[in-house]
Amino acid sequence: MNELVYPRERFLGTLTLILGILVWGGLIIGTFGVALIALLVGFVVYLFAQSALIAHIKGNGIELSENQLPDIYAQFTYCCDLLKFKEYPKAYVLNGNGGFNAFATRFLGAHFVVLFSDVVDAMAAHDDGVKFYIGHELGHIRMKHLSGVMLRWPVLWLPLIGAAYSRARETTCDRHGLACCKTPQGAGRALAALSAGAERWKNIDIPAYLRQNQQTSSFWMSFHELISGYPWVTKRVARVVSPEAKEPPRNAFAYLFAAFLPYSGRMGSGFGLVILIYIVVSISAVAIPQFSSYQVKAHTTSVMHETQSVRDAMAAYYSATEEIPTLEDIAAPEVLSDGSSLAVDSSNMTLTVTLEEGYLLFVPSKDDEGHILWECAPGEGLLPNQVPAYCP
Repeated sequence: MNELVYPRERFLGTLTLILGILVWGGLIIGTFGVALIALLVGFVVYLFAQSALIAHIKGNGIELSENQLPDIYAQFTYCCDLLKFKEYPKAYVLNGNGGFNAFATRFLGAHFVVLFSDVVDAMAAHDDGVKFYIGHELGHIRMKHLSGVMLRWPVLWLPLIGAAYSRARETTCDRHGLACCKTPQGAGRALAALSAGAERWKNIDIPAYLRQNQQTSSFWMSFHELISGYPWVTKRVARVVSPEAKEPPRNAFAYLFAAFLPYSGRMGSGFGLVILIYIVVSISAVAIPQFSSYQVKAHTTSVMHETQSVRDAMAAYYSATEEIPTLEDIAAPEVLSDGSSLAVDSSNMTLTVTLEEGYLLFVPSKDDEGHILWECAPGEGLLPNQVPAYCP
């Protein structure tokens, strides 16, 4: 049944899995195992949140069986057998309060398929309607989309990649839904109900609807699809009705802009923009001070080299006379080329350079052989990491 798998899903699934494992490995090693604690806390949070969902399904839904809604259960078992399920997942009908949807979920190894009542009621007049939605959700279970999410999680927010993997999975599941239907047209009409609603789907002109797919080549439609986890419904319908038909290409510029917006899943592109802003602000908060420190250090290093001849002259004068020289004694300038001023402390021969950013000190000392050595030290206005580590 490999034909049911959208080709890009295998590549993107492998890519995100490998990248995710590498990132987790780096986090665990880099944090000395602290990331494992965060992972454990995340699992506990997931456990309680998912248990609430499962409890809601079991407490408020209707479990399908041979005796409970047998017509829907028969369609469910038909799809399970067609897709070669050895063990049937639990299946429920749940009041969706107007929501036109279905979903698959997993809890502690058990799988569940949930059909919203609105879908069941709307598709009552469509032989393949409910089967398509059942097949789609069974596709998520068969392809293990509900497993390995945590391993991939660190990289699923990556621009283009995370959204592309999600869209590929949805296309794979649409193929599973198609496999459960008698005809491609029936599958397409069931899927088009997501656009037309519970009643009007019966009157959709499918060929006319498919022609709308050509509009997805525009910049804005391409851009918003690239940052979304779902293909446009027009494209999904086209893929199940005419799987071999050539799809309209996306706008090339849309890829350029979408590459800067993280994928935020069901929270939408607006949240992705919030994530992008947060990342930019966080990086800026670190990078801007670091860059400023780099600029200051570059300046102090330049001053160190420019004053080397002055310090050499001071050391030679002191060795010859055992007296601390003034700048005039050694014919040294009081101002450097960048406007910084020089001053010599007459009590300890420390050379002070007054920079725009602060004070740079060159502190002398003697080695065992009586040679003068110099140490670079930050004065008022400078930090230790803004002065040269070595002072010749």
